[in-house]
Amino acid sequence: MLEVTPAALSNIKDYLRQQKIDSPIRITMISGGCGGPSLGLAIDEALENDDNFDHDGVTFVVDKSLFVTCGTVKVDFIEKSAGGCGCGGSGGFSITSEKPLSSGGCSCSCSSGSCG
Repeated sequence: MLEVTPAALSNIKDYLRQQKIDSPIRITMISGGCGGPSLGLAIDEALENDDNFDHDGVTFVVDKSLFVTCGTVKVDFIEKSAGGCGCGGSGGFSITSEKPLSSGGCSCSCSSGSCG
């Protein structure tokens, strides 16, 4: 239901450690964007209707209804590459879903810019 690649987990753990944050990471649907909804990451607290996942000490929370819409969700980290994703900076997170999101929008989001 939730797959987190080693590259994504490493970058999330580094960020949480640097910022001294001890909160769960939420996988969430973001309205709008590149022609439709996309998936994103947010620092948040667990809620009653969430599924909780522990990946090597990092807790991810996902509203149970999101899995109905998206199916399996994969969180990855794309390293910066010339002519690649366009995320800029040092790279960015790619959050993709097994099922296409409504409105035919893009299926991933980066820390800056957008993957297609």
